[in-house]
Amino acid sequence: MLQQTTVAATIAYYERFLIRFPTLAALAAAPLDDVLTLWAGLGYYARARNLHACARAVVAAGGFPRDLKGLRALPGIGDYTAAAVGAIAFGVPAVPVDGNVERVVSRLFAVTDPMPKAKPRLRGLAQQLGDQPAARDRPSDFAQALFDLGATVCTPASPTCALCPWMAGCAARRAGLQRELPRR
Repeated sequence: MLQQTTVAATIAYYERFLIRFPTLAALAAAPLDDVLTLWAGLGYYARARNLHACARAVVAAGGFPRDLKGLRALPGIGDYTAAAVGAIAFGVPAVPVDGNVERVVSRLFAVTDPMPKAKPRLRGLAQQLGDQPAARDRPSDFAQALFDLGATVCTPASPTCALCPWMAGCAARRAGLQRELPRR
């Protein structure tokens, strides 16, 4: 529900959804029309269909896969979601790369290639960060810290570098490029 919208816009939808479908089994057993009715107004109905199909697949399998390959095989689960679920729910050492993480990594390493050409390099650099001992020992905390850093400190237009734990090592800050990266 939070993709392409805000928390404030989804709270009421989320609460109604959880009341109607309190468990994965309840969601899997529901008719698709019931799921789509509760999703109405959020848009991106393919996400609701995938969520329903995913719930059915997980229930049929007896639970969630605990590795990235298995998570990616579920309906509607791509690289980002597999990495996020793997790291946050199951402690898999993976770095989910969204727009916030791309911004943090592009600035930390002063990647000046424009987007979207820079995306593969940024994913590789993010994985290098994730290979550090602290990140590997606590993948859930690391993933969520990266999301929060990009959302609250390393913001698109006005990064607050003085609050950043990586300020000293940030190549973009040292070069005065932090407001210009990532380039479009």
